Amino acid sequence: MNVKKVVTLAAVALVLFLLITQPNESAEAVRTAVGWLQSGAESIITFVRSLFA
Repeated sequence: MNVKKVVTLAAVALVLFLLITQPNESAEAVRTAVGWLQSGAESIITFVRSLFA
């Protein structure tokens, strides 16, 4: 097995373990990540609108 496969399988196993053992904390982490992505997207949109205004 190559290293990439092992690392991928370990990451998937860790995610599944956290989802099963700590579902509330996992959901909060996903909400936080989505919030960061939304904020970043809104900032980029604001920049592009200012650029072409």
